[in-house]
Amino acid sequence: MRRITSKIDPQSGEFFTYAAHNRKILAAFHEKQHHARFTRSERDVERLRNQKKLLVRERIDLLLDPGTPFLELSTLAANLAYDGSVPSAGLVSGIGIVNGREVMVMASDSTIKGGAWYPLTVKKMVRTLDICLENHLPVVHLVDAAGAFLPLQSGLFPDRHMAGRIFRNQCILSAKGIRQVALVLGHSTAGGAYIPTLSDYSVMVRGTGGVFLGGPPLVKAATGEEVTADELGGADVHSTISGTADYAVDSEKEGLALVREIIGTFARPSKMAMEKRDAEEPYYDPGELYGIIPDNVKKQFDMREVIARIFDGSRFHEFKPDYGATAVCGFAFLYGWKVGIVGNNGVLFSDSAQKCTQFMQLCDRDLIPVIFLQNITGFMIGKSYEHGGITKDGAKMLMVQSNLCVPKLTIMTNGSFGAGNYAMCGRAFDARFLFSWPNSQISVMGMEQAIKTLTQIHINALKRQGKTLSPEAVQKIKEEVSKDYMEKSSAYYATSELWDDGIIDPADTRKVLGICLSAALHRKINTTYNGVLRI
Repeated sequence: MRRITSKIDPQSGEFFTYAAHNRKILAAFHEKQHHARFTRSERDVERLRNQKKLLVRERIDLLLDPGTPFLELSTLAANLAYDGSVPSAGLVSGIGIVNGREVMVMASDSTIKGGAWYPLTVKKMVRTLDICLENHLPVVHLVDAAGAFLPLQSGLFPDRHMAGRIFRNQCILSAKGIRQVALVLGHSTAGGAYIPTLSDYSVMVRGTGGVFLGGPPLVKAATGEEVTADELGGADVHSTISGTADYAVDSEKEGLALVREIIGTFARPSKMAMEKRDAEEPYYDPGELYGIIPDNVKKQFDMREVIARIFDGSRFHEFKPDYGATAVCGFAFLYGWKVGIVGNNGVLFSDSAQKCTQFMQLCDRDLIPVIFLQNITGFMIGKSYEHGGITKDGAKMLMVQSNLCVPKLTIMTNGSFGAGNYAMCGRAFDARFLFSWPNSQISVMGMEQAIKTLTQIHINALKRQGKTLSPEAVQKIKEEVSKDYMEKSSAYYATSELWDDGIIDPADTRKVLGICLSAALHRKINTTYNGVLRI
């Protein structure tokens, strides 16, 4: 493969302007990330210390193999919800290495409302287990949760993808032979009692661990029976009497060591067979991405420059380079694995949609994972484009992309608007993993058009009520609409609502994609094709 020849001048004024803008955005992102991970009240930390408990990240550090990476998912989940009082949605989840095996860790953060489940906590738990199902990843549950946050119970209990989905996913994982190990470090109450019970291996810590459908206060209220938590469902009760737990340990450290030992008995999985060669670092510095991404979402950049700073040797074999210029398709290697890349260099026209469709068929037939690099305003609109079949060509792209058998990974690098988000494997289209850069924006249409439309709708409604608006009043409406639209199209709002698997530093994209691809290859796939159509 030929190395991409970069046209970026790292000494140019534009490069420095963009780099300064993006470093400012990154500084704010890293500050928010640090706050979500580590800022806790002294009272909550002291409460855990008095119970001889470790903090959630201390537990994870002891669980993982020393010196190995941990890809945390959705660190800023719920960052704009619940008045910011539930950082990371009260749950830490991510992919790490335990005794040489790649596993998913799902750990309660009991410094936050005792580990209570909020609606977004449940959404994060369901998504975490979905990832395990999609990629056949073993799971370690570190359980220390007070159960549902009752004032919001209607938002986390009854519907299809609410709390019941956690336990449904656990049952499906078991049926597929995807192993689960639970370590009960605190109380696991009501529905939460099923997490360790539905796991293949269950370990409980004496004195602090407890599993019961109803805790002592509920038992007293319902039956009049007075019982302590330990008598009701402590580690010794469940490991010697009920058989609900398999092991009882005397400390958290002992429990974590036992979990490591159990995982060490698992067979090492063979991965999906695909073309592999020696890995090679990018020829161009990934840090230069800061000077490539513009300071305004409306400004274009060449996606080839992004590719050159993520993939092995900055080498890229471009498919149909002279056709459908607003889409960039081709083959590259990522840590030695062959991948297909679909990226945007502008709005999708019929020819660019056709090119993407044909290329994705090639990747699926040849078992090559596809990486989508989104910077898309949508499909081109207008009379001549409709007559030319833009809707039909977009539908073809959606049809093929939706039915790909190979792993799909998506990075939202800048703009992600309208049906372009769909075609480029947005959240609704089951990318195995999807991450956002902190500068990215997502909405049903571009900000400028949306603000004009929403402002006009608001003004027309007031006029129908017989109200006369001064230019100052019109400007105020526009500013209010703009502020709301900007907030709800930002990467922080998207990740708060779990529309992605987390915001990442652009310079870390290669590492993140590498971990995700390695995890995705746990699941072997077979695809049957009747031949590749030249769309």
